[in-house]
Amino acid sequence: MTFWIVNILNGLSLAMILFLLASGLTLAFGLMRIVNMAHGSFYLLGAYLAFSAMQASGYFLPGAVIAVMAAAALGMAIQRLLLSRLHKQELSQALLTLGLLFIFSDIAFWIWGGNPVLPLQPALFSGTVNIFGVPYPFYRLFLIGVGLLLALLLWYSLDNTKIGAIIRAGLDDEEMLRGIGVNVPLLFACVFALAAGLAALGGVLGGPLLGVFPGADFEVVLLAFVVVTVGGLGSIAGAFWASLLVGLIDNFGNAWFPQLSLFTIFLPMILVLAVRPTGLMGRA
Repeated sequence: MTFWIVNILNGLSLAMILFLLASGLTLAFGLMRIVNMAHGSFYLLGAYLAFSAMQASGYFLPGAVIAVMAAAALGMAIQRLLLSRLHKQELSQALLTLGLLFIFSDIAFWIWGGNPVLPLQPALFSGTVNIFGVPYPFYRLFLIGVGLLLALLLWYSLDNTKIGAIIRAGLDDEEMLRGIGVNVPLLFACVFALAAGLAALGGVLGGPLLGVFPGADFEVVLLAFVVVTVGGLGSIAGAFWASLLVGLIDNFGNAWFPQLSLFTIFLPMILVLAVRPTGLMGRA
């Protein structure tokens, strides 16, 4: 019983980190058709910035806010100054953002060094909670709650509000959107900034669990693309359910077959694409 409780909750907490990454990527990749290979850089920089800010201030919340806002500002700058010049040029976008991924990785290595760091968890959510008699870290439960809340907010905002309709219209008929007076370049820059901020938030919240180290950006961007592919491009709901699927499969796969860790990550993608090439909730 303890094995199942611990591994299910561990899988859910990992799934929420994956969702924060994948939700930002599906906004940029699925809705805006921006192939952002540097998405993992926002995760890494967000985690490192939060770590430094927490060390300086001694508090979790200011560090988290600073990291997310800085990543969002960087994302907006990249979109306005670089990616806007490559609109609908997927190969050029992929090459540009892949180069940015390496640049940001080297900058992070230069500033923070090559030793892994483990950001401190907020004191408010330290300790353990008994779940059916099994002690379990309170911070992981907090992470699951934050992920579920953000998933609900993103789904409602995109599917049931005016701004969500405008964002979705930018994918379906960009020319019509320009024709009714919407500032599409600014809209896309704001959406890309939101995507970067979500990735940074994933780094802020996931850092105390997974650690922060050189190469984490490459690992998480690979996982994010797997989740987006399984869930379907442009679907927040698809990203959520795919995150749950990948997170649980990866966690139980590592527990049962640690030597096949990469296989268990890509297995859901292979099976879903074989049956439904557009993903679980993607559009044809």
